[in-house]
Amino acid sequence: MTTYSGQCLCASIKYEVSKIEPKMGHCHCSMCRKFHGSAFATFGEAKRENFKWVEGEEHLQSYTADNGTIRKFCPKCGSSLIFQDSIESTELVEFALGTLDSDIDLKPDVHIFVSSKTNWLDIKDDLPQFLGNRSSKLINDNE
Repeated sequence: MTTYSGQCLCASIKYEVSKIEPKMGHCHCSMCRKFHGSAFATFGEAKRENFKWVEGEEHLQSYTADNGTIRKFCPKCGSSLIFQDSIESTELVEFALGTLDSDIDLKPDVHIFVSSKTNWLDIKDDLPQFLGNRSSKLINDNE
């Protein structure tokens, strides 16, 4: 079985994933853009039993937004590592794909929250685009 490794920029916090779920997407919401300092954030998912902290979990800091979403990050280097829908959301771990050190065979399959996409980015791929989350209105039909 393949194990995928990831870490924050300063390597104080490390994790491993034994199985990455097929859903992974580019989130264009304003909170992800601000938290990642980029046009969008790309997240993968793993079932909780397939994700483990290898080093530095005790250093993780959390930011809880007004809407209840939680972002976990390294306080030393600022790397964004984990996103949670809410405090009750515990079945899946959503992790920032950019923090992986391992190559993966999966590719992102969707753009979400494109209603808050930055105006200086044009999405040029054929992935489905949703105004909000995956259950919201589809604005292109490239599936």
